[in-house]
Amino acid sequence: GELALAFNQMGEELQRANKLRRQMTADIAHDLRTPLTVISGYLEGLRDGSLQPTQTRFDTLFQEAQLLKRLIEDLRTLSLADAGELKLVYQTIAPRELLEQVIASFTPLADSQSVKLNIDVSDDLPDIDVDRDRMAQVLGNLVSNSLRFTPQDGKITLSADLSDNDIIVTVDDTGSGIAPEYLDNIFARFYRASESRYQSNNESGLGLAIAKSIVTAHGGEISAKSTLGQGTTITIWLPAKRIDMK
Repeated sequence: GELALAFNQMGEELQRANKLRRQMTADIAHDLRTPLTVISGYLEGLRDGSLQPTQTRFDTLFQEAQLLKRLIEDLRTLSLADAGELKLVYQTIAPRELLEQVIASFTPLADSQSVKLNIDVSDDLPDIDVDRDRMAQVLGNLVSNSLRFTPQDGKITLSADLSDNDIIVTVDDTGSGIAPEYLDNIFARFYRASESRYQSNNESGLGLAIAKSIVTAHGGEISAKSTLGQGTTITIWLPAKRIDMK
């Protein structure tokens, strides 16, 4: 009976994995096809003379090409992470310095949206060994998501604290929040709780999946909690001392 139960569970897991793989393949094809269709349509019109070259059209072509480039780079990052070949260049850095770097990068965009960026870091935190660029990429993805769904006069707070041997980093916003039925899947590849909200922002749908892969490669963990209409908190646990992942 236990053997039969184990086989049934294995069969269900394989079926789910196959379904997710097929869905991801379809999503990749869709996300590649959309900008390519726009680019080819504009180029065809410019070539046959039915469209006149304008700055706006060139800007559109450039934006779609950038989207393709970003999607390909994101897919490559995930591929390397899956193969255990994501190269990490460790540096010793103070948590405050890392958070301040991210805050500085997003302050102009936050100001344009009338969203307040805050930082809350304990003064006695030990330095951490991380890949500075990769962790800035993780936090940048999280802040970017928060800005997308935080209304005017809202706020986003980046904080860091120590718990046992872990550095706890959180990104907390006062945005629209995520429904409970979507929360468990937000770190899945190409998962979009609301398709229309992402399409207008030219997002690949891979930002949170990449964040999870990078955090995992550092020997850490990432999770989310959210309340509709109140906001979302993403929490990252990082070991205070480096763990070499094999």
